[in-house]
Amino acid sequence: MEPHEAVDAVIADLRDHRITGDGSGLFTATRHIGLLCHLTARMATDAEHQPAPNIAGLPPAQALGQTTGHLGRALAPLIALAKPGTQATLQKQLDAIEQRSRLRVHLDDAGKALAAARACLGVLRRPATPSTTTAVPVPAPTVRRRS
Repeated sequence: MEPHEAVDAVIADLRDHRITGDGSGLFTATRHIGLLCHLTARMATDAEHQPAPNIAGLPPAQALGQTTGHLGRALAPLIALAKPGTQATLQKQLDAIEQRSRLRVHLDDAGKALAAARACLGVLRRPATPSTTTAVPVPAPTVRRRS
């Protein structure tokens, strides 16, 4: 899998599995962090261990690392929002609004860093290769006559 394909897969996963302000959002965020850490390590390793060091390959890894950091900072508000209990008092409701605001800021920053990582990789899609269709001979239908 090419690096841009891997980043596109992570972007699709983030889009398909949104981080919400509850217990499932906390699980989803930690899963996304794991994916991003793995991809960041892979890109940094690939860039470092080529026959000639590929410094140009490091910017996507740095941007992916920043994305991971932003998602990591989103864990604190997620934990606060995922705590069981009702939002009965006005103060608890105000605290929840503040936590959701902090969560939104961190998730927006993570999205920007991920977009920067994708932009560093350049090619948005692999160029389409013309399909080579081979003509398959089809036998002409035979007509049978009854004698």
